[in-house]
Amino acid sequence: QVQLVESGGGLVQAGGSLRLSCAASGSIFRMGWYRQAPGKQRDLVATITTGGSTYYADSARGRFTISRDNAKNTVYLQMNSLKPEDTAVYYCAAFYSISGTYWGQGTQVTVSS
Repeated sequence: QVQLVESGGGLVQAGGSLRLSCAASGSIFRMGWYRQAPGKQRDLVATITTGGSTYYADSARGRFTISRDNAKNTVYLQMNSLKPEDTAVYYCAAFYSISGTYWGQGTQVTVSS
C-alpha cells in the first residue's frame, strides 16, 4: 500500500504562486492532482504519466505545471497566477492498474482577493 504525503499549501494573494509536493512511499506511475472546494465535488486538475506526458483541466492549463521526480517518488504542482477560485483542498492521487487509486490527505490552498 502506497502512502502519499502532500505539502506546500497555504495562504497566498491573488496573482501569487505556490508549489505543491506529493511524496510517495513507493514507486509511482501515473499520478494526478485533484482539488475540492467547499460544497463541491472533487475535480481533476492535472495528470502526468510515467514518461512525463501531461494533461490539464481547462482551469489549470497555462497557469499550473505538473512535474515529477521519479528518483524521489515525488510529483509537484507549480501553481502560478493564482485566483480566488483556485481555493480548495488539493489532493494527490496515485493510479495503479491492479491495486487501484491511492489518495493523499490533502493540503489546503487559500487564495485571497
